[in-house]
Amino acid sequence: MDVLINVFVALHIIGIASLLGGFLTQMKAIGAGTARFTPAMLHGALTMLVTGVVLVGLNQADDQTVNNLKVGIKLLILVVILGIVYVKRDEETADKGLFATVGGLTTANIFIATLWT
Repeated sequence: MDVLINVFVALHIIGIASLLGGFLTQMKAIGAGTARFTPAMLHGALTMLVTGVVLVGLNQADDQTVNNLKVGIKLLILVVILGIVYVKRDEETADKGLFATVGGLTTANIFIATLWT
C-alpha cells in the first residue's frame, strides 16, 4: 500500500508543478497584460483534484490518520482555482488580479500542505 500511496503523492506533485509552472512561466506576461490560463494549468489542477481524492481514500484504507480539516481547506482552495481556470481557459488574456489570485491560492495550498502538521 505504501508504494501505491507514494505513486499518487508523486502524481499529486506533478499536478502542482504543472499548475504552478503554468503560472510562473507567465510572470512577464502578467506585467504586459497578455497572461492567459494555459491547458497545463487546467490539467494540473484536475490532476491534483483526482490524486488528492485518491490519496485520502488510500490513507483511510490503510488506517492512517487523515486531517479532515486540512484536506477540506485544501479542497476548497483547489475548487476555487479549478473554477477560475476552467471558466477563463478560452479567453485570450486573463485579468491580472484573477491571474495573481490563482498564483496566490496555489502557493497557499502548497504552504498548507507542507507546513500544517
